[in-house]
Amino acid sequence: MSPEPKVRRILLIDDDPVTVKLAEVRLKASGYEVWTSTDAPGGLEKAMKLKPDLIILDVMMPIVNGYNFCRLLKSHHEHKGIPIVLLTSRSGDEDKKIGREVGADAYITKPFDMDNLLNTIKDLVGIG
Repeated sequence: MSPEPKVRRILLIDDDPVTVKLAEVRLKASGYEVWTSTDAPGGLEKAMKLKPDLIILDVMMPIVNGYNFCRLLKSHHEHKGIPIVLLTSRSGDEDKKIGREVGADAYITKPFDMDNLLNTIKDLVGIG
């Protein structure tokens, strides 16, 4: 008998509670275990402690923006392999370039299509 497939754990960090709730519900319905944070410091603490399989991260947040969060997380050897999907309303080529430079694995612009996000997650870590 083969072992149960591993449930993928996702950390969702966005300062918009509506976005967090809507995405959380859909991600859970798709079979993922989801942790959330509405600020970068709390999200960074959860990322360091819980070691998720993937992080979905808003770029435009107070205190620490998504680019700096990504840069900081990827600077830690034990966390640099965690895929990060950046969500942002900034769609310029320069913004996408910065996202790649700080180590993001995918860049999705808001408003985003949930099916597109789910396909991106599936490509990065597999199905929940």
